[in-house]
Amino acid sequence: MSNKESTSRTLLVALAVSLVSSVFVAGAAVSLKPLQTQNRLLDKQRSIAAIAGMGGRELPAAQVRELFGETIKARLVNLETGEFADEFDPVTFDPLKAAKDPQLSTVLAAGEDIASIKRRERFTTVYLIEGAQGEIETLILPIRGYGLWSTLHGFMALEGDLNTVVGLGFHEHAETPGLGGEVDNPRWRGQWEGKRLFDEQGEVAVQVVKGGVDPQSAMAAYQVDALAGATLTSNGVNNLLHFWLGEQGFGPFLAKLRSKEA
Repeated sequence: MSNKESTSRTLLVALAVSLVSSVFVAGAAVSLKPLQTQNRLLDKQRSIAAIAGMGGRELPAAQVRELFGETIKARLVNLETGEFADEFDPVTFDPLKAAKDPQLSTVLAAGEDIASIKRRERFTTVYLIEGAQGEIETLILPIRGYGLWSTLHGFMALEGDLNTVVGLGFHEHAETPGLGGEVDNPRWRGQWEGKRLFDEQGEVAVQVVKGGVDPQSAMAAYQVDALAGATLTSNGVNNLLHFWLGEQGFGPFLAKLRSKEA
């Protein structure tokens, strides 16, 4: 056999092996996609439950499914009208994917985009825990915005007064460990419990403040300590909260809920 024939045969064998491997990899990816989607949903639901004070992120899958089947209800919201909507399934609807779709999102002007997200989806999913009479006991809102290195994705849970924080946390980000990454620190997250978001005039008053909260200040009920050594991440949290609680975010929705028009 000539060197030329040997080289050709080697290349053909390598090509065949590559094609067969590609088929197996593609097949595995397709077969595993439903499981991956299911696991992502489960992780998100665990985060929501933890922020709402209904268990930690170690909750068994069966318990999480039961919780979201019986206690925590997903509802779709039209952010433009501030009303509940039914155009999509709230459980499977992906707000982040919608934010990339020109038909399902809005480009934010520079002056509006204080959270630095560029586009805001027209619809999103919120989560409700209701009382025996159908009254809202806890409302969980998705929030996101840019910190220092990354977009922080999280949830904020409110009491039935739609003003007092039950919990706040971020389940996805790439901030600096030990600095901005301290948004994951339970001690920092714990500061949010009981804080108020809106002042008596209905204006967004919550603040992440550098230098520590003065407990004697009249504003202490609205303030949380900034993260030490992480000014830009702290500013990012402050900005994203003001965005999502304002007119471009959940402001109209919260106003209609308060007036029982939603």
